[in-house]
Amino acid sequence: MKLSYKVVDEKKYINVKNVLKLEFNMSDRLILRLKQNQKIFVNDKLSYINDTLFVNDLVTVLIDFEEDNSNIVPTKMNLDIIYEDEFMLILNKPTGIAIHPSCMHFDNSLSNGVKYYFDTIHLKKKIRPVNRLDKDTSGLVIFAKNEYIQECLVNQMKNKVFRKEYLAILNGYLENKIGIINAPIARENNSIIKRCVNDNGDVSITHYEVIKNLRNNMCFVKFILETGRTHQIRVHSSYIGHSIIGDTLYGTASNLISRQALHAYKIEFIHPIFKNKLIFEIDLPDDMNKLIK
Repeated sequence: MKLSYKVVDEKKYINVKNVLKLEFNMSDRLILRLKQNQKIFVNDKLSYINDTLFVNDLVTVLIDFEEDNSNIVPTKMNLDIIYEDEFMLILNKPTGIAIHPSCMHFDNSLSNGVKYYFDTIHLKKKIRPVNRLDKDTSGLVIFAKNEYIQECLVNQMKNKVFRKEYLAILNGYLENKIGIINAPIARENNSIIKRCVNDNGDVSITHYEVIKNLRNNMCFVKFILETGRTHQIRVHSSYIGHSIIGDTLYGTASNLISRQALHAYKIEFIHPIFKNKLIFEIDLPDDMNKLIK
């Protein structure tokens, strides 16, 4: 796959690096990697990033090339593929599986499954999850098939173009059916995992809407994230006194469900290459669905 730009005004972009940074919104790190792999061309000839450009020059960047991904062990899994093209893979992550390998999940994370799948389709690319979900949160996860796509989607998140919606079941009934939780989040002292609301934390904004009140003093709620802090919905729900049922880190265990009842059910974003809006929505998993009926 390649990106191309034809110069129509030599005053707009002085050199090749300007095109890469401003036209394609590439980071310095990616530009360096492309330079090291000799993937930048002007008029089909290998180019230096400081080369001057002139009218009708054609800048071409090859963003697909083989990468070493041997750092992740391939593990065969039944992946629930929602969407795939040559640029990305979108999965429905089940509960109980981590996204990244770790000392606790060396060979049984979702990334291990994606590595196995990439091997079967002979795709030698690093494993790049774009959005992240906790181990016991279910829902939509995107894996970029190259670094450029990953950067584009991360930038959409930073610029609030990428929209993420979640469904959760909370303890109690919320007084306001629609609201915004604006409370900064920081790492809790003496913990590498737990977060808390703290005035010195990062700006964290969560929008919510109660879909319906449920029996057993619970409510079914839709959340839309304006920011994307670690455990944001879980922390904010606990902060307002209505923790997610089954959330043992920020609330209490439940005999109704064996994990926090949180599901990333919908994402919207602009395709980095084709520029059309993509919307993906999936159903609730069975363990949550049975509680809202």
